[in-house]
Amino acid sequence: MFRIGYGNDLHRLEAGRPLILGGVSIASEAGAVGHSDADCLTHAVTDAILGALALGDIGAHFSDRDERWRGADSFVFLRHTVGLMREKGFRVVNVDSTVSLERPKLRPHIDAIRARLAAALEVSVDCVSVKAKTGEKVDAVGRGEAVRTEAVVLLESV
Repeated sequence: MFRIGYGNDLHRLEAGRPLILGGVSIASEAGAVGHSDADCLTHAVTDAILGALALGDIGAHFSDRDERWRGADSFVFLRHTVGLMREKGFRVVNVDSTVSLERPKLRPHIDAIRARLAAALEVSVDCVSVKAKTGEKVDAVGRGEAVRTEAVVLLESV
């Protein structure tokens, strides 16, 4: 049996904050604002897995009203979700994701992001796709005010 899940996330950018995507810290003038570390890509992948399993969304499991998660490493959320996935008898076949960010350019960081995600998902790096897009100066992403991510995951029963 196969299950497909979709996740997306959007975070406002603010000067002086860290920018973390897929567990990789990226030098940038502005970083994402959020209750946890605001790792927009990891949130989208986590949501995609939860969606494929019909287990709700990241907020249902890690509420931004819960102080335990203030500043938390988003890989805690992803690893917990991978554990739930294994308990349900599934494994990741592949992930396809897109990060929309006007700047900085992500190409130099894509391999490191893929490697970090693959390790957390317990798959080989060739099962994780991360694409980078700009907003072409349109909308909040294009104006450099936000980062948007989308992820699709295919799970297979084991």
